[in-house]
Amino acid sequence: MRRVMASAPVSEAPAPAGEPRTERPKLRTEFAFELPRGYVDDEGKVHHSGVMRLATARDELIPLRDDRVRENSAFLTVVLLARVVTRIGDITDVHAGIIENLFASDLAFLQDMYRRVNSEGHTRAGVACPECGHGFVVDVAGGRLGES
Repeated sequence: MRRVMASAPVSEAPAPAGEPRTERPKLRTEFAFELPRGYVDDEGKVHHSGVMRLATARDELIPLRDDRVRENSAFLTVVLLARVVTRIGDITDVHAGIIENLFASDLAFLQDMYRRVNSEGHTRAGVACPECGHGFVVDVAGGRLGES
């Protein structure tokens, strides 16, 4: 007869004596951003702020079955970003047509942000002052000065 021992979930396991219990930080799944130029809608309104969520495996697999991606692999970025960008300004129905009509600099910004949040887990980047060369970290998601 084989014995099976049940164990408590990791979050309920007591901390070793004398050590404080550390909680795992809350998983951040959405990241606000500010587009460098902004999306111009059909009425001429410019939308700058938006939200991108973390990608799932499904988000990366489904575009591979898309006929547009099969015909032109460069379209993969457009379809993938349309799945993970949940809002641009007042627009909550973000689809490939909207992503296609972004300025090239905004598309590049979102591609970089996608890579950062899905590979590195954050939107921070190391930069250097062009005048003095002093290095520092900025949040490329576009937070306003003084916000955390």
